[in-house]
Amino acid sequence: MEIKKIDYDFSVCKVKDFLMVDFESEYCFTGKTDEECSLVCITKNVPDNVIERDDGWKAFRIQGVLDFSLIGILSKISCLMAENDIGIFAISTFNTDYILTKSENFSKAIELLSKAGYRIIE
Repeated sequence: MEIKKIDYDFSVCKVKDFLMVDFESEYCFTGKTDEECSLVCITKNVPDNVIERDDGWKAFRIQGVLDFSLIGILSKISCLMAENDIGIFAISTFNTDYILTKSENFSKAIELLSKAGYRIIE
C-alpha cells in the first residue's frame, strides 16, 4: 500500500460558520453537527471567523481509491501510531483516508509506516 506525504501545514479549527471558508483551496475538510462547525485546512487558509484552532499538523493519505469493502486499513495505521505514542486526527473521504499527526511526530510516523511495509511517496 502507498502513503502519499502532503507538503502543507494544517490547522484543525472550530468556526462560527462556513461563510469564510476557502472551498477552492487544494485541501479543505468540513464537518457540521448540532454542536459545532469544524474545519481542517491549510494553515495559511484559516478563515477570520475561527473560534478555536490547533495549528501544527502535517498530513499523509492512503494513495489511490479505496473500495468500501476494504476493512481495517485505517485501523492498522492508527494502531501502529498508538503503539508508538503518536496521536492522529483521521479524515475519511469518498476516495480514501487522510491521517494527520502533530508536526513533531510526522517524521517518526512516516518512518514507522515505511518499516511496516508501506511505500512512501513524496
